[in-house]
Amino acid sequence: MTNKLKRGYVRRLDLKNGRVDMSHGSGGRAMAQLIEELFAAELDNEFLRQGNDGALLPPASGRLVMATDSHVVSPLFFPGGDIGCLSVHGTINDVAVMGATPLYLSAGFILEEGFPLADLQRIVASMAAAARDAGVPIVTGDTKVVERGKGDGVFITTTGVGVVREGVNLSGDHARPGDRIIVSGTLGDHGMAIMAQRESLGFSSTIVSDTAALHGLIGTLLDTGVDVHVLRDPTRGGLATTLNEIARQSQVGMMLDEAALPVNPQVAAACEFLGLDPLYVANEGKLVVIVAAADAERALASLRGHELGARAAIVGTVHDDPQHFVQMTTGFGGRRIVDWLSGEQLPRIC
Repeated sequence: MTNKLKRGYVRRLDLKNGRVDMSHGSGGRAMAQLIEELFAAELDNEFLRQGNDGALLPPASGRLVMATDSHVVSPLFFPGGDIGCLSVHGTINDVAVMGATPLYLSAGFILEEGFPLADLQRIVASMAAAARDAGVPIVTGDTKVVERGKGDGVFITTTGVGVVREGVNLSGDHARPGDRIIVSGTLGDHGMAIMAQRESLGFSSTIVSDTAALHGLIGTLLDTGVDVHVLRDPTRGGLATTLNEIARQSQVGMMLDEAALPVNPQVAAACEFLGLDPLYVANEGKLVVIVAAADAERALASLRGHELGARAAIVGTVHDDPQHFVQMTTGFGGRRIVDWLSGEQLPRIC
């Protein structure tokens, strides 16, 4: 994302009342002005300031991790966050669950003609704040504009790069029979914050998205030296889909304990009202940890000692199962299969 601004503008961008138009994606003066006065102003850092088509970065020592994620959430603004901070947190977390320290992000924007510049500035400012708080700068990017009616305000794609710490080797195929399954907090907060906003559900207090960068929580956990086998962030498809993915990769079965699953009462009520299962609802600031049984309690204590893991809980075990089923013991003493999500339960959630 070059931030070189050509001279000759009649006036500055009207960030209060202006709107995106096709010239902002033309590659000419209007686009340069948008980049300079909005994107570069909010996202400013030494790498972005280079003003080139890419960022020249210092060498990194160790194994590199790279992850990319596209964000199409609707509505763009929701209790607890917006598409901007979500796009930063989501990609940081995808890097971090590989056991890597996130280093840099890139950001690509698809803007719809007519989108208010004030809303765009609000989104970019939110991204900048999230990146600063996480210590992971957005170092390069791109902007395109599509005709009115051919987008939905703004879509954002972010890519992250990080370095895996020495001695860490995490993968979805590393779960072993006897391992314990831990979640770092309450389930379904993000998805239900979105749905409550869409459906105008009235509760005594607002359901707030859990969107957050998890690399600090993960770093604290790994610092303890516990034998972690798998880390994942259960986003689209929720905990159920995430565990089915891991069970298939590791060729194991899993058993959850329904009574141990942490769910906020308002989220449970909203799910019941809408006919949804919290196990399948998206999270954006929660962690799934699969750890050796001997280290489970120490891992749990580490998570609970961090503000993002205060409500962590051991929710299940890994066992041998040639069918690779994920099951759950219910509150009634029975068992049920926790199958893959069929179709998309909540579209446009992240």
